[in-house]
Amino acid sequence: MLTLESFEQAAEIVQRAADQTKLTYSGYLSQQCGNKVYLKPENMQVTGAYKIRGAYYKISTLTEEERSRGLITASAGNHAQGVAYAAKAYGCKAVIVMPTTTPLMKVNRTKSYGAEVVLYGDVYDEAADHAQKLAEEHGYTFIHPFDDPVVATGQGTIAMEIVKELPLVDYILVPVGGGGLATGVSTLAKMLNPKIKVIAVEPAGANCLQESLRAGDPVTLPKVNTIADGTAVKTPGINIFPYLQENIDDIITVEDDELVVAFLDMVENHKMIVENSGLLTVAALKHLDVKGKKIVCILSGGNMDIITMSSVVQHGLIQRERIFTVSTLLPDKPGELVNVASIIAKEQGNVIRLDHNQFVSTNRNAAVELKITIEAFGPDHKKKIIDALSAGGYNPKVISVLM
Repeated sequence: MLTLESFEQAAEIVQRAADQTKLTYSGYLSQQCGNKVYLKPENMQVTGAYKIRGAYYKISTLTEEERSRGLITASAGNHAQGVAYAAKAYGCKAVIVMPTTTPLMKVNRTKSYGAEVVLYGDVYDEAADHAQKLAEEHGYTFIHPFDDPVVATGQGTIAMEIVKELPLVDYILVPVGGGGLATGVSTLAKMLNPKIKVIAVEPAGANCLQESLRAGDPVTLPKVNTIADGTAVKTPGINIFPYLQENIDDIITVEDDELVVAFLDMVENHKMIVENSGLLTVAALKHLDVKGKKIVCILSGGNMDIITMSSVVQHGLIQRERIFTVSTLLPDKPGELVNVASIIAKEQGNVIRLDHNQFVSTNRNAAVELKITIEAFGPDHKKKIIDALSAGGYNPKVISVLM
């Protein structure tokens, strides 16, 4: 069902709603991995993610009768916004079932396009089952977020844009949840140039495609556990699985901690907000054992709520040892706290928080506990501050405490 003609048709229709996001060359990432790295910023789409492509194209292929019944889908957020936006454009009713764990920003954005939102289940799969039941009860037309060749065709228009801009691309890295994006991109990329390598990237805590490719058939994971909520899927698409088997050249899994660091890289070096699922391809660059190649990382989305963003930044700074907390005991007498602060200031450390506990011991004259959270320039500066505190007669111990 995925033909070159259908991709060409999709490209023409999709451009009515979606932006042709231009590739951005990343000098920073290129230097880091020894390749020429380009970013495909689908996080800059009108709905903040690539999903508008597949949703709009799918709805364009429906009959008037199918659209008039109302549309329903299940989504962790990005497909939800794509369907809601496209439904509004076509004058259709849209009901979106979202997991209860969906970030508030994605819920509110979906509602802003006029869709009715139903929160159900902890993960996508539970929301999808509920959406299917509602579709049967009310006669809605179900728009699957990934396990539909027509939806995948719409997503595949990304590959057409990449090849037009960078004809000699060697590798395309594509994030994977259920596999719709990977199906469209890999299938069209191989049609346009069989030499292009398409690498799927999954969260290690939701590696349903990796396990399915190993087994030779779609596998359902017992559970998923990842901060990449947009790719927290237990089972890859059954209908699209043969395309993934045929066209995906390799698969890389990424740990959540790597996504945290990748988020800081994108903010600091590219001034872009990319959600955790969209960061999979950036984090995967460190796992790709090639040099001197032209690589495109698809940044699938940028819909990230402020609370999640704050948590990711905090954890990222801790991982990079730019924020750390030490605990030390000191006598309970005037001047000790000033002395500790002076040592830190002399080493150009910035105190973020102090916790002065006089009741850690029944003998206050012998010791009180001081916990200090400090901002540093990095690992070397952190060590310098700790060494200075040790030389000053204190015995600082690094502890794992978030701000």
